Amino acid sequence: MTKVEDVNNDLYDEDDEDAQKDKYLTFHLAKEDYGVEIRHVTEIIGIQRITEVPDMSDFVRGVINLRGKIIPVIDVRTRFKLPPREYDDRTCIIVVNINDMAVGLVVDEVSEVANIPEDQVEPPPRTGKGTNGRFIQGMGKIGEEVKILLDVSKLLHDEELDAIKDTATDTAA
Repeated sequence: MTKVEDVNNDLYDEDDEDAQKDKYLTFHLAKEDYGVEIRHVTEIIGIQRITEVPDMSDFVRGVINLRGKIIPVIDVRTRFKLPPREYDDRTCIIVVNINDMAVGLVVDEVSEVANIPEDQVEPPPRTGKGTNGRFIQGMGKIGEEVKILLDVSKLLHDEELDAIKDTATDTAA
């Protein structure tokens, strides 16, 4: 799979300006296209064996051992209350940094790194119900397509993040 560091190395120009601005890693989940800011992404790996951890939220699939580092993994489909799907050869884990902690996000398929300028990002739609809107940073427009841009820092509540940190620490010990 692709190491995002390789992609990120190409995102800085000679003036060392941050060319990661407006760059999103896009991926497919159910019937929709999503994106996360590339600056949060550290790596993309293929699906691998996930060790289940008891007494976690249903969307926390467990942990993986990534080059000796224990990484908690959440299934984004389950987090968004979407119907489950068998993992296949297109299923990927996007490793992101959430509050200085590496977390794996299981997605159906990674698409590309897309440039979505600020003026092409609309605020998330206001809905009268549900908490799914809290995960959305905005709606990115690329031509006629719309990508749902996620705020990775809001994918987990603080207490969920603390529980996952404790689990990862216990598992590593």
